[in-house]
Amino acid sequence: MASFHLIRYAGVDAMRYMAFDRPVLRGTAGLSFWRLLGTGRGRSMTPGADLRRWALFAVWDGEPALDAFLARSPVAARWRDEAAESWHARLAVLSSRGGWGGRDPLAAAAAVPPGGPGGGPVAVLTRASIRPRRLLAFYRSVPRVDGELRRQAGCLASVGAGEWPLARQATFSLWTDADAVARFAYRTAAHRDVIGRVRGEDWYAEELFARFVPYGTEGTWDGRDPLRA
Repeated sequence: MASFHLIRYAGVDAMRYMAFDRPVLRGTAGLSFWRLLGTGRGRSMTPGADLRRWALFAVWDGEPALDAFLARSPVAARWRDEAAESWHARLAVLSSRGGWGGRDPLAAAAAVPPGGPGGGPVAVLTRASIRPRRLLAFYRSVPRVDGELRRQAGCLASVGAGEWPLARQATFSLWTDADAVARFAYRTAAHRDVIGRVRGEDWYAEELFARFVPYGTEGTWDGRDPLRA
């Protein structure tokens, strides 16, 4: 199983935690994969950064490992004690294709039936390592896709994130159901055009596309839990 954590601090000095938390996470039992991510100001992959908001995507050996981390890790303790706002979701894998750092971090994760239990909300993680010569084309395409995303009634929440400024980008989004994801991915003009250009012009050196059933959410994201609103 996986988890996603979105943390907002009161000040921009929180960016130091990107360095301080790495050795702690490397030593966390049962944590098989993780990435600390900066976030953008918009709902998708934009060049602007929100220096007060950070994210962690993690893959765990099982629920007990995540429970132990949340109960005993100094990273999780700081989230509770110092963060102005935090939101946490447990994620059961629906599907995953592609790689992150040369492997599929979700390959060994237990999958749930297609459509998920009850066919309810779906979380989507997209991640890409953009080829340097394609960065300009990529960021020129972002505003149209971002505009379409904002107009999607089925999108409950979305955040752009990244490991590296500009070149290693990701999005995490929540949707009412799998049909809403498909409508945006394949039936909106700007997104269809980008998909075609990604393939035809070889924009990405590496990419990952994964869908999850989000469950066990806790906390707030921009003042609310988007899955309970």
